[in-house]
Amino acid sequence: MSIGCAFAVTSLSATARALRQVRPFRVSTKLAKKGPAVRSLRSSTTMASLDTNPLATWSYGLSASSKDAPDLPRWQSITAEHVRPAITDAVKAVNLEIDAIEKKLSESKTPVSTWEEIMDPLERLSEKLSRPWGVVSHLKGVRDSEDLRKAYDDMQPDVVTASLRIGQSRPVFDALVALSENKQAWANLSSAQKRAVECEVRDATLSGVALDGKEKLRYNEIAKELSALSTAFSNNVLDATKAFEHLCTEKSEVAGLPPSALEQAAQTAQTRGGHTDATPTNGPWMFTLDAPSYMAVRAHAENRALREKTYKAYLTRASEFFEKYAPAKDDDDSVSEKTKPIGNNAPLIEQILSLRLEKAKLLGYDNFAEVSMATKMATLVSAEALLEDIRVKSKPAAERELAAIQAFAKEAGAAEATEGLKQWDVGFWSERLREAKYELKEEDLRPYFQLPAVIDGMFDLAGTLFGIKVEPADGAVEVWHPDVRFFKVLDAATNEPRAYFYLDPYTRPAEKRGGAWMDDVVGRSSAMAAPGELVRLPTAHMVCNGTPPVGKNPSLMTHNEVTTLFHEFGHALQHMLTTENTGPVAGINQVDWDAVELPSQFMENFCYDRKVLRSIGKHHETGEPLPDALFEKLVASKNFGSGTRYLRQCHFAMTDLELHARYAPGAGCDFVFKTEQTIAEKTQLMPSLAEDRFLCGFGHIFSGGYSAGYYSYLWAEVLSADAFGAFEEAGLDDESAVKETGGKFASTVLAMGGGAAPLAVFKAFRGREPNVEALLRHNGLVVASA
Repeated sequence: MSIGCAFAVTSLSATARALRQVRPFRVSTKLAKKGPAVRSLRSSTTMASLDTNPLATWSYGLSASSKDAPDLPRWQSITAEHVRPAITDAVKAVNLEIDAIEKKLSESKTPVSTWEEIMDPLERLSEKLSRPWGVVSHLKGVRDSEDLRKAYDDMQPDVVTASLRIGQSRPVFDALVALSENKQAWANLSSAQKRAVECEVRDATLSGVALDGKEKLRYNEIAKELSALSTAFSNNVLDATKAFEHLCTEKSEVAGLPPSALEQAAQTAQTRGGHTDATPTNGPWMFTLDAPSYMAVRAHAENRALREKTYKAYLTRASEFFEKYAPAKDDDDSVSEKTKPIGNNAPLIEQILSLRLEKAKLLGYDNFAEVSMATKMATLVSAEALLEDIRVKSKPAAERELAAIQAFAKEAGAAEATEGLKQWDVGFWSERLREAKYELKEEDLRPYFQLPAVIDGMFDLAGTLFGIKVEPADGAVEVWHPDVRFFKVLDAATNEPRAYFYLDPYTRPAEKRGGAWMDDVVGRSSAMAAPGELVRLPTAHMVCNGTPPVGKNPSLMTHNEVTTLFHEFGHALQHMLTTENTGPVAGINQVDWDAVELPSQFMENFCYDRKVLRSIGKHHETGEPLPDALFEKLVASKNFGSGTRYLRQCHFAMTDLELHARYAPGAGCDFVFKTEQTIAEKTQLMPSLAEDRFLCGFGHIFSGGYSAGYYSYLWAEVLSADAFGAFEEAGLDDESAVKETGGKFASTVLAMGGGAAPLAVFKAFRGREPNVEALLRHNGLVVASA
């Protein structure tokens, strides 16, 4: 969610469900009589155009549909021109409906005493806005264009206003509080329904329902400003990533880069640079800040100047220093697409932090970190204690790792080792040391990790663990790009469908934001079931930015890309395999943010399992399984650089909490960067560069859902490592024990979703509270017990 991954979910109360897709970044109840048709409130003047609008006519699963072709968005048909009329209609519909709900509550002579009276109508209401807006937000992330941006920006204020109108409904809030205080009515609710009501009350409070007058007006102004700033921040990062390009014309400039990187660079030179005669052997080669290109240069390019330029360009994205690496130019200056000046995110950061602090004060909190922690397992104290514990244990390991890299570079006669390695040198020499120490090159593995075989093996693993079958359903529904696949998930015992999902696997830097993420298209819900059905089945989308096919070869993945795919699939499994029919807490809904990475990070562990690797690792030309010798080398190298990786995660998380808990906005942009540099004194081993503007690209906390929550990756990794420990204790080679343990994981972590507090869910699976020991042991930061 991953998160690396850009995945962002949120708790889906009526308020949060409507607000969740306002951010550009990014993750139902007892059977009852259905409410009015979704489009029943449209005006007659817009009837004709809306009836032919593919965004406006999607009914979020309420339409009867075949099991092979569920009711899902018509992605390919939806264009920017459909956004304004469809979202305007949705906003009008929810405003009228919340008015009707409030009127009914005020006229009722008896207080609300059942779930069906209040929560079902709220869920249906929230779907009418959150679902179409979610489609627009998703398309903006995977099929970005100037027209779509404008349509999104134009409608965003109306969406925020309508969302706040729902979340700040005092009659609804009072009805929910009264329901929770009615002992007899409360006893009639299921435990999942009780949690849903409690979360609804909490989220309404955090949405300013208790505010009045000027305070309420100011809160709503802040919400709109923050939404606009988050969108601008994300746009600037995407624009910067798209703008950078570097063309190499001499073979000496690309020395050391593996064949796969040269093939991709030549293909980029053809498609982006207009060099139709470019070849992997003779060039020219074009490099970008897109992840596969950037990581290849950083790890393998012998050309130190190229490493430095790409590293600094990435570090300064969307900042005052970026113009140096991607100057705006006219069409005549380059055969590539015309670029425009990139927005500077530094002043946006200061504004975002200032507004978040003001919002926290309005809600009665001392800082925004406290607001964030109100919806999480951890407290600020416990989160910072965990980070400090991991920092203390990882820093000595990181220091040893850097010393070993420096010594190896010096022994190799590297000129840069004499003057001292720089940040753009460490990745290169670290990879050389890893290759020498373990006799393993990244390119040795790539031919065995062809995407089709990896997908098949991943699905087989899920079948073994969780009793499901995953089958292709390409062509059954529309997709947003020809590369996108569509699958259905079946119960292995009954062959009945349980869920559906899309997979968008490849990078498309011209239109698709970076990172990897999973989000829901629709969730499991009885209240949103189609006529004649008991429940609406969930659908997810998984988005990655992996290496695309080159020439006649399929996508040949790095092991890191394999791990990312498994990570996102873990998120999707929690959404898809929920058995909870109470929509507001089904799947990923209302899973505390610092627990939401549990299933995703859990799945990553299987990327080092012998059986799994032999299943997913098949040579793309011969079909030969991954040799044992390569497997042993991969496993042996697993913890190479663990200290550095965890110290880096501590830096990100500690900076995030510092900015949201103690930083005082108002001193200017430079003080934000000085605050990060102060943290770096404890979490970095090399001095920061003067032009370091990493924060200007830190979308997780400034345009995503991880503000005062980046620590969640490490918090959830404690949970996931401990959960995987249950499989280790059962015996990974014991298939029956693995199936039994997988069934227990499926019936708790995956099935219960947000229907119970995360700690209760974890204890239901593990039988005890989590322990950090497994995380440290898995990553070589402590010696395993004898």
